[in-house]
Amino acid sequence: MQRQKLLINGERLMNELERFANFGRTENNGVTRLSLSEEDRLARGFFRTCCKELGLAITVDDMGCMYATLDGIENKPPIVIGSHLDSVKKGGRFDGVLGVLAGLEVVRTLVENKIKPQIPVTIVNFTNEEGARFEPSMMASGVLSGKFDKSVMLKKVDSEGITFEEALQSSGFAGEIENRLKEATAFLELHIEQGPILEREALSIGIVECVVGMACYDIEITGESDHAGTTPMNMRKDALFAANNLITEIRKRLGSLDSELVFTIGRVNVYPSIHTVIPNKVVFSLEARHKDPEVVSAVKDFIHELPYLGLNEGCEVKTTKLWERDTVWFEPEICNQLEQSAKSLGYTNKRMVSGAGHDAQFIATYIPSAMLFVPSINGKSHSEEELTTWEDCEKGVNVLLDTVLALLSK
Repeated sequence: MQRQKLLINGERLMNELERFANFGRTENNGVTRLSLSEEDRLARGFFRTCCKELGLAITVDDMGCMYATLDGIENKPPIVIGSHLDSVKKGGRFDGVLGVLAGLEVVRTLVENKIKPQIPVTIVNFTNEEGARFEPSMMASGVLSGKFDKSVMLKKVDSEGITFEEALQSSGFAGEIENRLKEATAFLELHIEQGPILEREALSIGIVECVVGMACYDIEITGESDHAGTTPMNMRKDALFAANNLITEIRKRLGSLDSELVFTIGRVNVYPSIHTVIPNKVVFSLEARHKDPEVVSAVKDFIHELPYLGLNEGCEVKTTKLWERDTVWFEPEICNQLEQSAKSLGYTNKRMVSGAGHDAQFIATYIPSAMLFVPSINGKSHSEEELTTWEDCEKGVNVLLDTVLALLSK
């Protein structure tokens, strides 16, 4: 029997995205909705109201994650759709919230077409994905997947000295541990790309095959401080000159290692940072990301060679690993279905990887998961300039709906 083709209500999705943007909307049409803030509490409350109007069963777990479930004919593990409602400071209107409202729109479409799903369909809002108020990012999904220790996370403190536990309790969204997401037939997350690839290639849909692995190091160079006007150049141990040598070599060597490797020196601290004093210490970060673990391993090998390259200007060079993560591959069968759905709807698409982290990468460690990207104009995200066309948002949710219907029919 041929499966029924449905499309979502694009105008309703657009209006809902704008309504949610009012919870923390900034002067430049961005959003500041930090996790468990008043703005987040109001957005959560409105989301709960929307779900109640659909007759969904709503639960909250001990990390504040919200679940809204449309019952199925069979009481089996649900298909779960979602993302997060929190934002960074002066972020955009689409990051995270699109994934939650995609789930809401899929369920609304099922309900208004009187489709009783064979198994339950659940919408999830994960707490503190951004980590903008309480570090680390993806905190709740990290606890759910066993990556983070809950007792440690509860003690995390924001800039005003408020702990995550205190904020959670005062928000009114502290639930029960038995409500956690423990099993599911599939987890689907729709997200804006946060990069320029889809727009550059004039494509509407990205089927995300993995979240790439990464390694992040601190490089510390220690020299000697002397007077900037009286110390001859050949007698200096200038840490900044040594840092410049190393950064130049890093760009040369890593730039030729693999065309898909991305690497960033995002933080540089120079001491004592006085214009009349030769710098005696420089610390800079070096982060690299790639899907192939062998490429990441080659990067780490090169980093360990930095102290011995003869570029040190007489200074001492020390490398310290801050963190790393392995590449997380998504469920191939679900990725194939996302691609098939996109093609059946006539949407241009491609397979791609995610350089940014998402809740799906943690959930994928214990639930079959997949992600879908829609374009970000000019690749902008985590800024008020973040923008995705309403048409592309609609297309992304249509692919999600078609995939859910396919999974329900199996």
